[in-house]
Amino acid sequence: MNLKARKAIKRLLIRSTNWIGDAIMTTPAVRAIRRNFPDAHISMLAKPWVAPVFAHSPHVDEIVNYDAGGRHAGAPGTLRLAKDLRTQRYDAAILLQNAIEAAIIAFLAGIPRRIGFDSDGRRLLLTHPVRRTRAIRSIHQTGYYLKILEGAGLSTGSPDLELHLDPADIRRGGQLLAEFSVAPDRPIIGLNPSATFGPAKQWFPERYAALGDRLNQDLDATILVFGGPGDRELGRSITAQMSAPAVDLSGRTSLGEAMALIGRCAAFVTNDSGLMHVAAALTTPLVAVFGSTNSTTTSPFSHTSRIVRVPTPCSPCMQPVCPLGHMDCMRQVTVDMVAAAVKDLL
Repeated sequence: MNLKARKAIKRLLIRSTNWIGDAIMTTPAVRAIRRNFPDAHISMLAKPWVAPVFAHSPHVDEIVNYDAGGRHAGAPGTLRLAKDLRTQRYDAAILLQNAIEAAIIAFLAGIPRRIGFDSDGRRLLLTHPVRRTRAIRSIHQTGYYLKILEGAGLSTGSPDLELHLDPADIRRGGQLLAEFSVAPDRPIIGLNPSATFGPAKQWFPERYAALGDRLNQDLDATILVFGGPGDRELGRSITAQMSAPAVDLSGRTSLGEAMALIGRCAAFVTNDSGLMHVAAALTTPLVAVFGSTNSTTTSPFSHTSRIVRVPTPCSPCMQPVCPLGHMDCMRQVTVDMVAAAVKDLL
């Protein structure tokens, strides 16, 4: 896309990915989009649980809510969303989300320039289809999303992640620490035992509990256990198994507050998850336990991170549930390994 074509784009829509970790890995592409279109009004179409990733980004002027559970649910909702977008008269759409649905919505919204990967049978719906090669699929996802721009003739830039926190969430995070009497002079270590896409990504709760006790004893650390509303039982189980006191935040924070608290941690131990990428974007030292997923394409993109994994013949299988039933790739990751990685970082 030449300079004249870029200058003609005054209103631009970015379709976000649908998961927190993926959204954070698109932040280098979002930054590059702003640099290519410095004078355009840039809107981000995002589902509610992803919106906090971009809510305070200097590269986005507006968040457009994709209300998939309400107004935009189902086929009638898709048509309603396309109609809503049509009224905004966007000049171009860049589809970071790969599903055919994203291309259908942009097409029905009458957006004249539609840029994205040609995957999922959507080539005919795009005006600027970018070929998604096997080589592109094999690189880290920060680079993967930048390849969309490169394929459309746009400049890219640095692959470094970025995340801008809400000052209100930072204040609320400090209030939560005070409510739980967290001593300001002790290091805080966060544990994130949860992960979406099934249990195969999750290191064992009893090992997280043992790790929390070890880090409390060896580093005099305050342990925070993170998790969403669906992780309350997991958080209770881990803190109940610990001998040392720990703060269970499962289901007690918004995403923005969790992000702010991760920024306060001296170290963060996590499965392959959205919060892992939050820690990476905030340059919080982190240790990530990998088993069933690909540590090449979705590893934490950070210089202050360590991956703990034990290669097994079946890993990465990319399955939500271990097809062999024993999760050997996770079982071989010991508390000693993870504790040593944390101490090495600190």
